[in-house]
Amino acid sequence: MSFTVYILFSKKTQKYYTGQTQDLENRLHEHNTGETSSLKSGMPWRLVWSQECASRSEAMKLENKIKKRGAKRFLDDLSRGA
Repeated sequence: MSFTVYILFSKKTQKYYTGQTQDLENRLHEHNTGETSSLKSGMPWRLVWSQECASRSEAMKLENKIKKRGAKRFLDDLSRGA
């Protein structure tokens, strides 16, 4: 069963959100309908990056790596090929 690590961006708050899930489409729907109360203020959220992982532990490691670096820096590193 695969897991997806994703980064969302809110134009409204100019903030990024990083998470991981088994069902990205459903999770994005939850974020954009207010089902995730802590993210309500940023709606609508736009998916800016995602990557599938083979296991939950792999997804959690990648999610933590992104959170430690910061989503914006992580995306900047990707665009520079770092």
